[in-house]
Amino acid sequence: MANNPQLQKLRADITKKLHEPNQFNNYLAKIEEKTGVERFYLVSGVAGVLSLYMIFGCYAELLCNTVGFVYPAYVSIKAIESATKDDDTQWLTYWVVFALFNVIEFGSDTIVGWFPIYWLVKCVVIMYLYLPMTRGAQQLYMKFIRPFALKHQPSIDKKMQSAMGTVTDSVRDHYRED
Repeated sequence: MANNPQLQKLRADITKKLHEPNQFNNYLAKIEEKTGVERFYLVSGVAGVLSLYMIFGCYAELLCNTVGFVYPAYVSIKAIESATKDDDTQWLTYWVVFALFNVIEFGSDTIVGWFPIYWLVKCVVIMYLYLPMTRGAQQLYMKFIRPFALKHQPSIDKKMQSAMGTVTDSVRDHYRED
């Protein structure tokens, strides 16, 4: 690591973040003071243990989906309540990409059995999607989802309208019978 400038920069960036004033870093400072272990190593150790759990743990799927839900849901609520539209767009984009991945994953459940580090990889991808320094959801949306949706929007709209008509007719017919 000492000779790799990219890893040195990553460590410096993480260390800088871990020293910014906030409640989490205040807890880290107390732990660092009591143990004598640098907070970078404390966080790295916890990340390592969690990574191992994501590979071998029996609740890895739950943990992964919690990572993909809790923080994004919290900041989505904050975005809804804020006056600006930019954060709404960011989190709507995240939820579209997150939902798409979950739908695709549902159809490929067998991958999980053959790919032991699946939940770890998924967790890293989810964090890539929502972390402010990567904003991966916006990148995937702009590169893949948006062009597809814009190209097929007229036919999707027709099919959605037809489906809604069918559902409406079915519900209406059901309540007429009662």
